[in-house]
Amino acid sequence: MMSLSVLDSLATAVGTAPAATVGSDATAAAVPGRVTELLGAGLAAELFGAGLAAVEVFGTELSDAAFAVIGGLVLFVLLGLSAFFSSSEIAMFSLPSHRVEAVVSERKRGAKTLQSLKQDPHRLLVTILVGNNLVNIAMSSIATGLLAYFMSSQGRAVAVATFGVTALVLLFGESAPKSYAVDNSEPWALRIARPLKFAETLLLPLVVLFDYLTRAVNKVTGGRAAIEESYVTRQEIRDMIKTGEREGVLDQEEREMLQRTLRFNRTIVKEVMTPRLDMTAVPKDASIEEAIETCVQSNHERLPVYDGELDNILGVVHINDLIRDSNYGDDDTPVDLESLIEPTLHVPETKNVDDLLTEMREQRLNMVIVIDEFGTTEGLVTMEDLVEEIVGEILEGGEAEPIEFVGDGAAVVKGEVNIDEVNDSLGIELPEGEEFETIAGFIFNRAGRLVEQGERIEYDGLTIRVEQVENTRILKARISGLDAYHEEAEGGEAADVEAVE
Repeated sequence: MMSLSVLDSLATAVGTAPAATVGSDATAAAVPGRVTELLGAGLAAELFGAGLAAVEVFGTELSDAAFAVIGGLVLFVLLGLSAFFSSSEIAMFSLPSHRVEAVVSERKRGAKTLQSLKQDPHRLLVTILVGNNLVNIAMSSIATGLLAYFMSSQGRAVAVATFGVTALVLLFGESAPKSYAVDNSEPWALRIARPLKFAETLLLPLVVLFDYLTRAVNKVTGGRAAIEESYVTRQEIRDMIKTGEREGVLDQEEREMLQRTLRFNRTIVKEVMTPRLDMTAVPKDASIEEAIETCVQSNHERLPVYDGELDNILGVVHINDLIRDSNYGDDDTPVDLESLIEPTLHVPETKNVDDLLTEMREQRLNMVIVIDEFGTTEGLVTMEDLVEEIVGEILEGGEAEPIEFVGDGAAVVKGEVNIDEVNDSLGIELPEGEEFETIAGFIFNRAGRLVEQGERIEYDGLTIRVEQVENTRILKARISGLDAYHEEAEGGEAADVEAVE
């Protein structure tokens, strides 16, 4: 101790024994006697009293300093624990389930523990919240006690502790660790999995209690634990796809394919079928040569075969079978068309195309017939029609694009194009009703009657002109005013942002 060194120097200076044993009874008795002999009783008494006072002062100061250091170390440890729990929440719940399965299959360290924690997300959240709140409250209490010990005003100590701890927690216990966890969610989740599992075991009584209480409160209030549900919705995925294209991560074709894939399981057969008016079929009593000629003229490989009328379709014939039996068959036993018919499915127009695709793959069918609720033939669906719903239009030969941009903020659209596809390609928002799915159906719905070529309708700043009509069918429509529509939409978004700011 510093006080002993001072007394030791003093004793050496007056020729006494070393003060290494200062503090013992013998030394306490010897020092006054020797100093008295050399300096006199008065001066010796003053020096000895000053030495003892120095020992008491230095001892008190050392005790306060140690107290402050220990308190500071405790606060530092608690701040680290706060950062640990805060970053754990972000890392654990931003890591998708498929990545957890991937790291388990790769046998990375901590993967098994991570998987066990993610299996009960509600308990995991309770563990993190209990731990985080305990260390934050403890930090605030200890800081208040330390400052109150050293400051004369307790009110000032509470105020300084409150604002000081809040600033430290926000910066080093929340903001910085959570930012790090967002950028390094997977490696950080693997690294903290085992410590977090230990914390769950250590805090098990509190975790079990609050786990039970929160579930009980959710049950009483009718609330649901959103933490147990997927963090990503279909709409969020669509927004991410749009953002990806805007940021240059995805190109336009990739964005459109992803959007069509998300829309696929919500599409029904009626939206993708070739309508009855566009169907090409042959009667069962037609000759094989007539069937081949019909295939060649219509540019189809398969044809439906009907008995009497189109509402009674027996099945499908393939041009390969027709040509084989026509050119390489037995001339002595000619084969009729009916013997080459392959049976097919008759599906309702409301059937989901995702289910239909699975069914056609299992039964190895390339064409099915679509019927309405009365059993009347409404159209047909091919495997190509279903594939086009995901990859886009597959054009053959001189087939025209379903949507063609013609400049000046206008586009020409085929009448049978689905409203969803029109909206995605043109960046507009035409409504889709229960009575129609195509742009032609939208025009008829808005007009309320049959329309003729050249007629126009207005909708939300867009002008839709009927370009081509065949009998009562709208074959093509021209949509103009796209540039003004997009400028107005962008201006509206800017105004919304400005209003929020």
